[in-house]
Amino acid sequence: MTTQATRRDVLKGVGLGAGATVLSPILGSLAAHAAGDAAAANPKRVVFVLQSNGMNPAHLLPSGVERKSANSDSPTQKFTEHSLDGRTLHKALEPLAPFQKRLALVQGLSNKIALSDHSGELGALGCYPKGKVHAATIDHAVAEALPGVFPHVGVGYSDRGNAYCYSASGPGRAVPIVCSPADAFKTLFGSVAAGSDRASFDHRTNLLDFLSDDVKRSRAALAGEERQKLDGYVEAFEALHARQAKLVAMADAIRKNTPKLNEKLAKEATASLTLEAQFEIAGAALVAGLTRVVTITSGGGGQAFGKYPELGVPDLHHIGHGGSYEGKTAEECFVTIRRTHTTLIAGLAKKLESIKEGDGTMLDNTVIVYLSDSGDSHHPTGKQWPVVLLGNLGGKLKTNGRYIDFPFYGKPGHRTLANLYLTLLHAVGKPREKFGIPDIGLKDFDQTGPLGELLA
Repeated sequence: MTTQATRRDVLKGVGLGAGATVLSPILGSLAAHAAGDAAAANPKRVVFVLQSNGMNPAHLLPSGVERKSANSDSPTQKFTEHSLDGRTLHKALEPLAPFQKRLALVQGLSNKIALSDHSGELGALGCYPKGKVHAATIDHAVAEALPGVFPHVGVGYSDRGNAYCYSASGPGRAVPIVCSPADAFKTLFGSVAAGSDRASFDHRTNLLDFLSDDVKRSRAALAGEERQKLDGYVEAFEALHARQAKLVAMADAIRKNTPKLNEKLAKEATASLTLEAQFEIAGAALVAGLTRVVTITSGGGGQAFGKYPELGVPDLHHIGHGGSYEGKTAEECFVTIRRTHTTLIAGLAKKLESIKEGDGTMLDNTVIVYLSDSGDSHHPTGKQWPVVLLGNLGGKLKTNGRYIDFPFYGKPGHRTLANLYLTLLHAVGKPREKFGIPDIGLKDFDQTGPLGELLA
């Protein structure tokens, strides 16, 4: 019997009890790697991070790169590209600097078909007009090619609760975002407590207390390399459970409703804490193999941008109109909010990078797509929709430290956000030539097919 066959058989033969739900995906991946099945050992993942209130195109500009005004009348504007090597990211994107060689900063795409006053809502991921669910959004379209226990997971933060949608699974089928970290946790991970006291499970401070026998048995059956990968895998659950324990403790405190506690909660139980918890949960769901497509949102469509008093920005609508807070200009407030999100994105990337998978890491097989639900500004035109890409999806995308800028709206060579989404569909093995509803303002332009400049 060959060494490879032995490893494969051992991995297949590891017995699991209550831990089957959370351990079987990583053991399956290890078995596929031992068997030489590269595709199964390196599953692709796509994460969409959607932030409200616009993404200033200037925040994507690295040092040493200038950009013409979108109002330029020059008919000769062409596709431009700059390497990020040796350049400094804008302060708003600075937390992503450790992953600079994995980034593609994409400018010049439009999504005017989704234009609205403050948010494209479903049109941001669907490339169609607001007000009707015309078709599946890109996250669900991608999920068709990347099946999981949960085909798609949508979590986020909004000051309006769970009553909003950025995603759709098909015509007329909007899918709500889960804004409660406790609800998201129970939905995704409550099943591992089957046969036990669910309330007790919610309050455990260490998931391995519950899974210890399964983990110990699995580790004993694995060789050094696979054992190391399993350790990284379960470490993600420990971090998640510690976060959940903190949230549970805070929920108990909220119910006590003492004045002193309310003062504390006003500083701590805020948007940034909720977002941090949701990123933890989304990361653990990816690590667990429960899903391969996640949408994380911040804001609730329309003028529901969220509130960040803990960051000194209690009203995002105010800064959208140029207002200042606590001596900080609107631009400084926007940078503060942007850095909060890019810090969380960097944390998610770091978690995925820390976990071995196949011959690389989970991050090697992932792309994180970061954009706004309203394109470039608080009151958008739809003519610019900046996007940050982190990761190359297993080598399918050319995101190796690049700043790229497509010609402005109406200029020869202009492309749309739909073209970017078609690029993702090609990269995950679900190619098509059309996505969303074409922009009639670009009727003389080719709005079909992927972006050859990004597709590897």
